[in-house]
Amino acid sequence: MWHRAGIYKQKNKGHKHGKHRTKGEIERENKGRVSVTVLSKKQRREQRKVDRRHKANQLRRNKKDTVLTEKRRLGSKDGPPHLVAVVPLHVQVSASAVTKLLRGKDAGGIVHQERCISGVTESFALLLPRFKQRFIFMNQNAADLHSLLDIAKVADSLVFVLDSTEGWDSFGEYCLSCLFAQGLPSHALVCHALSKITEARFPDARLFSLDNEQEATLLLRHLGSQRQRKLGFRSRRSHLLAQNVTFTPNPEGNTGLGTLCVSGYVRGCPLSVDRLVHITGHGDFQLSQIDAPSDPLPLNISAARVIKPGKDVDMVDGGEEETTRVLMKADPSRRENLQAEAEVDPMDGEQTWPTEAELLEADEARKNKRVMKVPKGTSDYQATWIVDEDEENGDIDEESSDEDDDDDDMMDEPGSGCVSDEEDGEEEEEVCASERTGADQHYDENMDKAAEEEDLQRYREARANELFPDEVDTPRETPARIRFQRYRGLKSFRASPWDPLENLPPDFSRIFQFQSFERTRRRILTEASAEDEGAMVGWYITVHIIDVPPSVMENVQAGRPLVLVSLLSHEQKMSVMHLLMRRHPSNMEPIKSKEELIFHCGFRRFKASPIFSQHTSADKHKMERFLRPDAPTVVSVYAPITFNPAGALLFKQREDGAQDLVATGSLLSCDPQRIVLKRIVISGHPFKINRRSAVVRYMFFNRDDIMWFKPVELRTKWGRRGHIKEALGTHGHMKCVFDDQLRSQDTVLMNLYKRVYPRWTYDPFVPHPSLWVKREVTVEMHDLDDME
Repeated sequence: MWHRAGIYKQKNKGHKHGKHRTKGEIERENKGRVSVTVLSKKQRREQRKVDRRHKANQLRRNKKDTVLTEKRRLGSKDGPPHLVAVVPLHVQVSASAVTKLLRGKDAGGIVHQERCISGVTESFALLLPRFKQRFIFMNQNAADLHSLLDIAKVADSLVFVLDSTEGWDSFGEYCLSCLFAQGLPSHALVCHALSKITEARFPDARLFSLDNEQEATLLLRHLGSQRQRKLGFRSRRSHLLAQNVTFTPNPEGNTGLGTLCVSGYVRGCPLSVDRLVHITGHGDFQLSQIDAPSDPLPLNISAARVIKPGKDVDMVDGGEEETTRVLMKADPSRRENLQAEAEVDPMDGEQTWPTEAELLEADEARKNKRVMKVPKGTSDYQATWIVDEDEENGDIDEESSDEDDDDDDMMDEPGSGCVSDEEDGEEEEEVCASERTGADQHYDENMDKAAEEEDLQRYREARANELFPDEVDTPRETPARIRFQRYRGLKSFRASPWDPLENLPPDFSRIFQFQSFERTRRRILTEASAEDEGAMVGWYITVHIIDVPPSVMENVQAGRPLVLVSLLSHEQKMSVMHLLMRRHPSNMEPIKSKEELIFHCGFRRFKASPIFSQHTSADKHKMERFLRPDAPTVVSVYAPITFNPAGALLFKQREDGAQDLVATGSLLSCDPQRIVLKRIVISGHPFKINRRSAVVRYMFFNRDDIMWFKPVELRTKWGRRGHIKEALGTHGHMKCVFDDQLRSQDTVLMNLYKRVYPRWTYDPFVPHPSLWVKREVTVEMHDLDDME
């Protein structure tokens, strides 16, 4: 008989081998029970590891096939011609010499059209039956920077012509900085001899020596087969470069407007007739129809064009005469409007007649409410820290504005005043005049003394703000409680609340805003990528743009290119745009906040007056009075909505018409509720010190101002914190208590803040400079990484 162990048999503990349980052990312990996670995995239909690997390989293969298809279509018969701009980067080189070799017979190309781009005199089309590709070449003068940037926005490739010894000069470096900041497309380097200087800007680029037509053939092969660099701001929007432009004035009325017919190849994505279009430098417009004329650059020029019989063919004398076919016409019910600003209802802020319950509630609140006198325009939120009830304010000066605050708050630099003797200056001028010879005698004839004084004042303000940030002098003629009535104190700049909808300026009623800009951006870009209606990429079309001013045609006749881009939804509407910019090392002039500047943001070019602020992750951001050279700065401006990514350039126009590059960066976001606070610092001097308490003077000059600002916290330059305890006398002395011993050489400070907004000076019509003055830009080679 076999012995069966009883229930009291000893069971020893198993050996801990340090490994995980096997699947068999887990199944034996579960005894057929299935966990909830396994059921949820089956419901989610999770794939096995092999299936996931196969799916990843398929996605990778599909993306690779898409890129190869786009690459092969560019320049072929099914896609738009390969648009190439030849840009000289040195004054000693010529772009015409390069294009002359490309047009040579030994290069294997056929010049089909001279001046195929409207407005650009040195442009031609080149057909290569050997490679089954077609090109459009343009000789772009780098002196006209606006035209160069416009061409670079739509060009497929850039050919940089370099000098054999120096590579590029100072102005060529200046052009490269602008192109890198805007977004550099595919490019090739050409010179008559090799040079090592190209490693600074183009470490991985191939340098072509172009001395004969055989080497020109190698360059053409390289341009047709090289990998195309995608620029986000143009790949998501359909655009075209005008090859033929005609203008027809409107028959009715004397408005001066007309219809502009622009012909070109569609690039980027399909073009819809119901979307708005933007002409760089001129504004937004509507389309009426899109036509499909014959392709002026057929790849096989010897073969006859096959035309299907239909409405687009007319029989004339036994032959066939082609007519332009209308692809699509705009639908008034679906076409987007040109509304850029929100409609303002003047009665929107009017109060309706109150109900009886509201009247009773107001009476009860009036009985329990403490009555105090506050300055005109002060809100309830600002009045919460006002303590004094017996304040006699008198009349409030209503003429003070933000612009006056910007000018008056700047503190004069201590010790910056120089005392000069006029008599000594005259004697020195007489002595020096006799010693001057040649060009030195006429040096001061063309100098603008008013501009020199303005630059000197701006320099002194920037230096004073750098040495004593945000410090201002308390006025003695005007009470501080009236002079700084728009400001308030904050216990903590990071944690103290600030209502973003409080006391908004009237300009905010004219703008648009999103509940979530990022969510709207993703939705619109997804819809744009899936849109397949309209004129497809590679088609040669003619768009009819209505209500266009004649200045657009005058600009084309002056020899400048015309770039047309289709706008996404909401991109014609005004809002508060923020750009993250970094100061360009070639410009060291002080740039003041709210100064008019010229913006290049994506395809747009406009003038506006921005404000500068710090780039932080908090809910409040401190305003910068000047554009900082050592840190990235957020530039806020009233401008049309643009969905990022988009490069940005910032220029300042000089009096002679030239424009200096100030900063480069990219588009950050669209957020009207971004709080930018301007800070002023009022300083005082400790007069008598008794351990933690001290008597402070020179911060205020009357007793009423001390009682007005009594709730605001004090701080010192050495890190002490305190508050005003009481006023002493009537001349501005006050007793203050601090958290630690105060030093006699310390300075007592009070921080006050107010919210600021940019000025509404948006102007989309930016004329080209009449003469682009070449400026010597000295840049050290180790600064090139910062410029990129």
